[in-house]
Amino acid sequence: MKVVAQGTFDIIHPGHVHYLTDAAGMGDELHVIIARRENVGHKEKPVLSNEQRRDVVAALDVVDHARVGHESDIFAPIEDIDPDVIALGYDQHHDPEGIQAELDSRGIDCTVERASPRDPQHDDELLSTGDIIDRIIDQRCD
Repeated sequence: MKVVAQGTFDIIHPGHVHYLTDAAGMGDELHVIIARRENVGHKEKPVLSNEQRRDVVAALDVVDHARVGHESDIFAPIEDIDPDVIALGYDQHHDPEGIQAELDSRGIDCTVERASPRDPQHDDELLSTGDIIDRIIDQRCD
C-alpha cells in the first residue's frame, strides 16, 4: 500500500519525524510531497529552499520517495503516485472531507487519515518550526 504525506517541512523537528513515522506505518511505501515555497500561504513562507527541504526529508529512513509539489495543482503528484492512503498531520490545516471530495471527483481511490499527535517528551521540546524560529530569534538576536 502506498501512503502520501505532505507538508512544508521547514527545519525538521521531532513532530515531523513522528508524523512521517506514523504515516509510514499506514502502508508499505511512503511518498512525501514537499510544499513549494511559493505555494505556502497559510503560514510564513519556509526559510529553506524547496530542494533543500526535499533532500532532508528524503534522507529520513522512513521515507521511500520525496518530491517537491506541483507548481499549481496540489493534486497532480497524488494522481501520479496513485496512493491508497493520504496521511495528514494531526494538526495540519487541511479539511479531510474536502480532500476526499476532490480525490473522488478525480477518480483517485484512496482514504484520508490523520496521524496521531506527539506529546512533547520534555519541558523545552519544540514541535513547531515557528516556535523553533521564535526561540532562535529570542536567544540569538539582539
